[in-house]
Amino acid sequence: MRQFLRLMLLAIAAISISGCGYNAIQQKDEAVKAGWSEVANQYKRRADLIPNLVNTVQGYAQQERQVLTEVTNARSRVGQIQVDADDETSLQRFQQAQGELGSALSRLLVVSENYPTLKSDQNFRDLQAQLEGTENRITVARGRYIQLVQDYNTYIRSFPQVITAKLFGYKAKPNFTVENEAQIAQPPAVDFGTRPAPQSQAPQPAPAQ
Repeated sequence: MRQFLRLMLLAIAAISISGCGYNAIQQKDEAVKAGWSEVANQYKRRADLIPNLVNTVQGYAQQERQVLTEVTNARSRVGQIQVDADDETSLQRFQQAQGELGSALSRLLVVSENYPTLKSDQNFRDLQAQLEGTENRITVARGRYIQLVQDYNTYIRSFPQVITAKLFGYKAKPNFTVENEAQIAQPPAVDFGTRPAPQSQAPQPAPAQ
């Protein structure tokens, strides 16, 4: 009889916890963690491309030492950050470092405009294509992560889940700050130096005599 009552109490407790959103909080928390792993993976992918990109540019434009040094240093700073996505200050430092690296990469690509031989190098073009694809993946991964965190935060702040969240120590998570909401859906422009050919003007008719 006691065993039966114990099982009944456990069943009631399980139903009560489930009804208060405990299981859903677990699922959403795991989804956020998986989303962050994808963000970190894509940023690492970009960082891994940089040494080959810098070496290729250096082979054609050694005099651009300042730009090459800026990219290398920015990549180094990114690698030194031990980011904790659940800590707002840590996430802000990570985002700032990644933004500085993105700016340095943009300047590096602008340098290539001055070196036609570099732009025509197949290895350089392949690296540019990989970089563009990685930037697109970063944008998609960041956008998904932002949505997952918003969903999680909204859920644990709603009743009755807010009670369960406080009971088990679940707190709202920090998120990426986006100055322009449209940036979530649009990847950064990467100029590969392709410009439209100038249009030829039609000859003007000769003045009537």
